Amino acid sequence: MERVVITGVGLVTPVGIGTQESWQALLAGQSGIDLITLFDTTQFRVKIAGQVKDWDPLRFIEKKKLKEMDRFTEFALGAAHLAIEDAKLELSDEEKNEAGCFIGVGLGGLFTLEKTKQTLLEKGPSRISPYSIPGIIANIAAGQVSMRWGLRGPSYCVTSACSSGAHALGEATEWIRRGRASVMVAGGAEATVTPVGIGGFEAMMALSKRNDDPKRASRPFDKGRDGFVCGEGSGVLILESLSRAKKRGAKIYAEVTGYGASSDANHLTQPSPGGEGAQRSMRMALKDACVAPDQVEYVNAHGTSTPAGDIAESQAVASVFGAHATDKKLWVSSTKSMMGHLLGAAGAVESAICALVIKEGKIPPTINLVDQDPACVLDYVANTARERHVRHALNNSFGFGGTNASVLLSRFEE
Repeated sequence: MERVVITGVGLVTPVGIGTQESWQALLAGQSGIDLITLFDTTQFRVKIAGQVKDWDPLRFIEKKKLKEMDRFTEFALGAAHLAIEDAKLELSDEEKNEAGCFIGVGLGGLFTLEKTKQTLLEKGPSRISPYSIPGIIANIAAGQVSMRWGLRGPSYCVTSACSSGAHALGEATEWIRRGRASVMVAGGAEATVTPVGIGGFEAMMALSKRNDDPKRASRPFDKGRDGFVCGEGSGVLILESLSRAKKRGAKIYAEVTGYGASSDANHLTQPSPGGEGAQRSMRMALKDACVAPDQVEYVNAHGTSTPAGDIAESQAVASVFGAHATDKKLWVSSTKSMMGHLLGAAGAVESAICALVIKEGKIPPTINLVDQDPACVLDYVANTARERHVRHALNNSFGFGGTNASVLLSRFEE
């Protein structure tokens, strides 16, 4: 079975456009959450989100191509460009047949969907753009990335709500492990800071309403948390077989050693009691990697800042890692405290953060943790980044419908 390594990382997030820009902001504990400017929020109870600021798609995309794309696809192309550039990835024509692209997306092109509906109502069906459907469909991010770089291997979208990006990475890893691909461009993208996106989550009472203090609105594991903050962006990683990466002398961030996926089969939106489904996902990833729980130094938590979710995940981590976690030898943080919840992109962005943790030996904090919920008993790296040599890091992603994904990354060793 082929070993799989990460050789490139590209990030477009609410805290920065670019991997180092995002990484340095996270280490500094900077929040990217602010008042929404993408649409008029006058009639909305929720007026805050983690927007990608100063986004200029022309930095990454030809002007004539923009008419084909929704904002989420623009983000995916930007992150893919950054990742491919970072990896110094060059593919021969023959190699492109064994290079694929999986981009996980939770909801797809809401901007285009809403614009199309407005055109239909105001001007009639004859004025609808022929690019409407290509702009809306979730798989078009993977399709556009594949077309841009000529990736002729497998190309599709994993759609599993907030686990989409993590599932995309896990499934891409499996293709390389089985020897059916040698390179995968994999990650997640999302852009749902729209009236339908915010209004829909608002109707579910899922979002924080801390409009008067946006940067402190996302408060994972804090007693004062009142819901998640919607974010947008993309994270893309370059995965390669170890043999190919070594042959070309590629820089290696980390190795993907474990992947777990499970279903709560419990409730539309609420986690199973004690995070039982999350426990199975984490245990599966550990077993897949042949790594013992006490060998893991860091968990990038799903940590959305919802009352029920943070407790269930904390219980799940405590159950899986035992005294290693409850004695606070395992460090846990939620970078959603700074970026908000990037939904389908979250698992990819946060797995990329785990790769950077392993490479750099620095762990970003959970900001806004000032009054820790007594039901959340772990060490959440509150408010200030720390340094630590990390051999194994786990990323958790959980989604509506009870879908769970866990990705374990390890320091590369021969």
